[in-house]
Amino acid sequence: MRLDALFHNGRFTTLDRDRPQATALGVIGGRIAGFDDEVRGLSADTVVDLGGAPVVPGLNDAHHHLSMRGKLIRELDVSAEAAATLDALYRAVAERAATLPAGAWVIGAGYDQNKIGAHPTAEALHRAAGGRPVWLTHTSRHMSVASTEAFALAGYPDRLGVPDVPGGTVARDEDGRATGLLQERATVLVDRLLRPEATEEVIANIAAGAHAALEDGLTSVTEPGIGTVDGIGHGRADLDSFQRTRERGQLGVRMTVMPYITALRDCGPFEPGGEWFGLDLGVRTGVGDDRLRIGPVKILSDGSLIGRSAAMCCDYEDSPGNQGLMLFEPDELRRYILEAHRCHWQIATHAIGDAALGAVLDAYEEAQRKYPREDVRHRIEHCAVADDAAVARIAELGVIPVPQGRFLSEIGDGLLAALGPERSRLAYRMRSFLDAGVVLPGSTDAPVVAASPLLSIHDMVNRRTASGHPIAPDEAVTPLEALRAYTAGSAYAVHEETSKGTLSRGKLADFTVLSDDLLTVDPAKIGEISVGATVVGGEVAYNAGAAH
Repeated sequence: MRLDALFHNGRFTTLDRDRPQATALGVIGGRIAGFDDEVRGLSADTVVDLGGAPVVPGLNDAHHHLSMRGKLIRELDVSAEAAATLDALYRAVAERAATLPAGAWVIGAGYDQNKIGAHPTAEALHRAAGGRPVWLTHTSRHMSVASTEAFALAGYPDRLGVPDVPGGTVARDEDGRATGLLQERATVLVDRLLRPEATEEVIANIAAGAHAALEDGLTSVTEPGIGTVDGIGHGRADLDSFQRTRERGQLGVRMTVMPYITALRDCGPFEPGGEWFGLDLGVRTGVGDDRLRIGPVKILSDGSLIGRSAAMCCDYEDSPGNQGLMLFEPDELRRYILEAHRCHWQIATHAIGDAALGAVLDAYEEAQRKYPREDVRHRIEHCAVADDAAVARIAELGVIPVPQGRFLSEIGDGLLAALGPERSRLAYRMRSFLDAGVVLPGSTDAPVVAASPLLSIHDMVNRRTASGHPIAPDEAVTPLEALRAYTAGSAYAVHEETSKGTLSRGKLADFTVLSDDLLTVDPAKIGEISVGATVVGGEVAYNAGAAH
């Protein structure tokens, strides 16, 4: 037998209980052919020396907006790291505008009013851009700010007459003029001018995001929302853009993509007495292959914590009278979930606030009661505020929560301010889910925060905000549990545990080479570990010098 590739002189942590460690791994047809004695002495087309480096199963982000990350890489970065103050943000807008022709849009993302003190305003953006239209998206992706010219192009000259939008908020001054900030579904008032995006732009964004993901050690990513202009995505042909990126050899990571709920529709009869709700031809969760496949359908039920728009059972600590909002009317949300479940979709519903979480769990329970299915694995994206009763209910229903480790440090101080000391104990729970027998995936929600899975694992273990405050420290997990979340847990979350998540014979030959062993290093230094190489299907897709 001849191998396609042999990787040797590595310290493989396989996460396979039958063979937890190995020093060599052989590959045939993109899958693992064997380890150590099973492959010793065999010839191989490619032989790679890993120089004694530690190796883990391919890291897998269960909630990562890869195309949005690529878009941010290619557009104006107004995050706190790039523009630390409001004045710095306006200077960045002015500098970008100076490079553009008259009338061209200045488009950027990543600002956080919790860090720079306030939201940008339409008038100040208008001045900074020299009258060009400006559209800046908040780091949460749940709100944006438009300049005066952007409002005018959208049909609201002098920022007057901007309508209310169900499931959204328009910030106005005492004269009724829009101040610039549009939250949740109100963003469509201006965003509709910018979508659908040109296919070549979307392809370039996907390619940039995929390249960056490989550098972070990711071999698989789930993109939570494509295919709409009134929800999440770049346009109705997003899947085609992913296919084209793959055909050009620029999609190096394995992708699972979630169509957004408004891309689904009532398609009419598909059998006697049965109506189909979904995509045409009966396309649904699971279509595709190990490189590009359709996963759950994505639904946004509420907003964000740092934007104070997540639907809460109680007022925000620092916003008396504000309990956030639901993005769909209760009956509309319930219908979407019941219909998608009936037509055999896995469902991934964004629910950050505890009120939203309760409504979604009610709908999941009703859907399963009316249309019983086995091993459904519906998901709660973020699942940011969950009391003990909600944790128990998630376990009972077999639901998968998808909290983000990196949120704890990068936006943790904003979370503490929003929730207060008592309720922050319920924030982004992890230990409680594991103790309840729930499968925990690993994710970042990049580009809301840094995309590095190692930084996220660091925060899952250490749970401190950027200023050093502990945030629900009792919810910390061990390094091994965090690694399992970012490998086996994320694979399980999209029904791929038979081919991913551990290094085992017959599974995909996806693994990540690290600079240090995250299971033995000082937990406080996990975030300092770097990626030495990323291997996908037995081929070195990224190499920082660890693969010789």
